[in-house]
Amino acid sequence: MPPRRPFRLAPPEPVALTARQRQILDWIRAYAASAGMPPTRAEIARGLGFSTPSSAEDHLRSLARKGAIEIRPGTSRGLRLLEAPGVPVQGTLPLVGRVAAGSPILATGHIEGRWRVDPALFSPAADYLLRVRGDSMVDAGIRDGDLLAVHATTEARSGQIVVARVGGAGGDEVTVKRLKRRGRAVLLVAENPAYAPIEIDPATRPLAIEGVGVGVIRTGL
Repeated sequence: MPPRRPFRLAPPEPVALTARQRQILDWIRAYAASAGMPPTRAEIARGLGFSTPSSAEDHLRSLARKGAIEIRPGTSRGLRLLEAPGVPVQGTLPLVGRVAAGSPILATGHIEGRWRVDPALFSPAADYLLRVRGDSMVDAGIRDGDLLAVHATTEARSGQIVVARVGGAGGDEVTVKRLKRRGRAVLLVAENPAYAPIEIDPATRPLAIEGVGVGVIRTGL
């Protein structure tokens, strides 16, 4: 019996992807860049909120028909990304890991690498990815190990999720919290009832906004 060939249906003409297909393709690229291998259907379903792996399979076959990916039968990670006509090559975003006290968030020593994620996928456009540590934001759908896409800015509205630099006796630290204003005071509120809000009087304790969260990438790792 001749060997089975990979499932690939390439379109005769460039075919534009839908917004949802671009999101799926971007997520797969980001996962593969971090993990060094393609995701399984189950990982795609978890990462993108599909009800079942079969739902992910339907989207993958649509991407294959448009020439954006190749599906190789017989293996759970049998996906290969293609450079398809009409599918622009993504940009990249720096991935920031653990941030040392007292140093800029995008300092060279904090950059774990770069992910092939199109900054324009987010609105406003993302400037970097920050690896989330801890479970203080789980009720906002941000889990330990997730990558928070961040738009760099020093301004934020009350209610936005922010990356904030807070000064203290042991040096400043960077944290992800929801910003709320109460008169002169600023509250950094966790999305987990196990954590008390951090109340800051900017007149007595340094506070700087490093950026606002504009999206989450769940790696499944």
